[in-house]
Amino acid sequence: MAAAEAGCEHYRRSCLLQAPCCGKFYVCRLCHDSKEDHQMDRFKVKQVQCAKCKSIQQAQQSCEDCSSMFGEYYCGICHLFDKDKKQYHCEKCGICRIGPKEDFFHCSKCNLCLALSFQGKHKCIENVSRQDCPICLEDIHTSRVGAHVLPCGHLLHRTCYEDMLKEGYRCPLCMHSALDMSRYWRQLDDEVAQTPMPTEYQNMMVEVNGNFSHHAPFQSPSIIGHSLPSC
Repeated sequence: MAAAEAGCEHYRRSCLLQAPCCGKFYVCRLCHDSKEDHQMDRFKVKQVQCAKCKSIQQAQQSCEDCSSMFGEYYCGICHLFDKDKKQYHCEKCGICRIGPKEDFFHCSKCNLCLALSFQGKHKCIENVSRQDCPICLEDIHTSRVGAHVLPCGHLLHRTCYEDMLKEGYRCPLCMHSALDMSRYWRQLDDEVAQTPMPTEYQNMMVEVNGNFSHHAPFQSPSIIGHSLPSC
């Protein structure tokens, strides 16, 4: 691929990466992967080509010949060039994250950087970010699309989460509520309390299966339904 105008739909940069796998030049690994039948290993990139003077050289932040800056942000590990988005390299994640760094912490069990607002307030699932998004089945850990943490601890791409809410409100993996349903449950409890079981059904027994529990037959107080605290 010949040198082209700086940047692509994924990143703003003034250089091309030489893919260590095939030797071809692409603006980024994503552009490479969409054109080739294999994936580029970003960590093995050694050479870049300046988009301005076409000089091929060792990967670095600025061109050694014309002094053009390849990217406001540069990571020598990920070989990430981009405009400044307050990025930082997380050694435990193994890749760069969009910051600022002081607004995030790395959860060792989830093996993922999360916003400080989740510290001590989220359900941990071991290596959860290493699982593919259950909606689109694409990688979450290295995705450029941010992850949304569900109350159950599972992750979805933020865009997939927004699409999911158009169809339902439950985690596609464990079926737990993806939203805070407490207000809705209170409304249902009020409706049940105001609608007692008709006399002819008061001695009838019902058996209920929840997502995670089975309940022996019991008498329900209302024809509308019954709250199951253990579900």
